[in-house]
Amino acid sequence: MLDRGDSFRELMARRRSVREFASDPVPRKLIEIAIAVANTAPSGANRQPWHFAVVSDPSVKAEIRRGAEAEEREFYEGGRATEEWLEALAPLGTDWRKPFLEIAPWLVVVFKQIHAVGKDGAKLSNYYVNESVGIACGLFIAAIQGMGLATLTHTPQPMRFLTGILDRPANERPYILFPVGYPHPDCEVPEISKKSPSEVATWFEME
Repeated sequence: MLDRGDSFRELMARRRSVREFASDPVPRKLIEIAIAVANTAPSGANRQPWHFAVVSDPSVKAEIRRGAEAEEREFYEGGRATEEWLEALAPLGTDWRKPFLEIAPWLVVVFKQIHAVGKDGAKLSNYYVNESVGIACGLFIAAIQGMGLATLTHTPQPMRFLTGILDRPANERPYILFPVGYPHPDCEVPEISKKSPSEVATWFEME
């Protein structure tokens, strides 16, 4: 068990958010596997309040890019972001331009279902929606990393434009957008560090 745990830790320690993708095709089966892994996530009352909209159509990707860049430009240049927030982002070298949304072979948009709809059209409650969908997204990221692919947690705000482009129902809200593919051979990522386990955990053990 220790060996398996250490191997998984080492695998995930190599994970980086990638913004420069190769255009090389990625087999659909790999995306299906990652979604199947995400679908094993625990959820409030087992409602599984998520939906994965998967895009490879270049015209749809281009439309998503236009919508995302419009919102991101308002964020970076239109006054939506505070100076403190922009300073925090500066080491990452990001701006409103998002070419990866067309270059990455797949875009996977995760929607959260704020309520379910019964067979008779009745509104059904979902529980712990944000927590449940967040866990599913974490498992999706781990699956992508495990298969040797790369992704990015992209959240242009607001994301309402995705609902219309992807024709999702009124009970769903965009939660996160994952471009998925192989890193570009010349891809560079910021040199960052993570807090140590001792900084993020407090132990209460029997003496």
